[in-house]
Amino acid sequence: MKSKNQAVIIPCFNEEITIGEVIGKIQTILPESKIYVFDNNSTDDTGKIAKASGASVILEKRQGKGFVIQSMFKKVEADIYIMVDGDSTYDVSNLQAMVSAIANDEADMVVGNRLKTYSDKSFRPFHTFGNKVVRFLINKLFKVSLQDIMSGFRVMSRDFVKNINITSAGFEVETEMTIKAIKYGYVIKEVDINYGERPPGSHSKLNTFKDGLLVLKTIFIIFRDYKPLIFFTSLAGFLLLVSLLSGSVVIFEFIETRYITHVPLAILASGAMILSLILFATGVMLDSIHRRFDELYNYMKNK
Repeated sequence: MKSKNQAVIIPCFNEEITIGEVIGKIQTILPESKIYVFDNNSTDDTGKIAKASGASVILEKRQGKGFVIQSMFKKVEADIYIMVDGDSTYDVSNLQAMVSAIANDEADMVVGNRLKTYSDKSFRPFHTFGNKVVRFLINKLFKVSLQDIMSGFRVMSRDFVKNINITSAGFEVETEMTIKAIKYGYVIKEVDINYGERPPGSHSKLNTFKDGLLVLKTIFIIFRDYKPLIFFTSLAGFLLLVSLLSGSVVIFEFIETRYITHVPLAILASGAMILSLILFATGVMLDSIHRRFDELYNYMKNK
């Protein structure tokens, strides 16, 4: 498909070994697309090679993939956005079909699903497990059935890019993009792709445990912010159970002896009950406020 309004946006940090290959593949498949490489303070020749390969190079001083994507969405103007990493691990042979789905308004975001076909060395230890945990949590929390939450290969519509506010700083950004797409009713389509391993000399910037914790933190925060009634009611229910279990001992003792000797349990039961009521009330209020913000968001989006 040919389109003058297609922009390829590539976040990069020290990818001199692969960036030229990635740009070359994109140019072959989408010869009329404009390619932007966002260099996130690379210390090698990533920027020089990208520029020599025909891409526009933009420096992003704030370190972190999330900051890079914030900058991409703000600075690049297009009708269709193709985002892919610069490490040459994504097979882009299905790119035409992915772009067509956006151009034909079949979806707002098309995600390259890496988790069906990949080699043994494509993922670092525990990354596959981490992906499955994140996928399970999001599918359960938001009642969807997505396959790859954290893929960095995505084709997106202008409406999605310009109306989603990205706040993540690091590698948890793909998770945030997916969750916000679900929350605001954008249509997500997944296309199976082959996912390869990095070539010799190329190294992943991911930290298994640090970035995994950031992703889980992002899910926790977004669940709290976007589903406050369920979040705070769950906490309130737990504290209510603690109150009833600890308070039952005190109540039965008082019925039998007319005395209370388990004073700490009585204090625990009372405190847990009060906190439970406060959390429940907080959830109800925040849910009401959140609904009003949703109405405002939809109004401004459709204005």
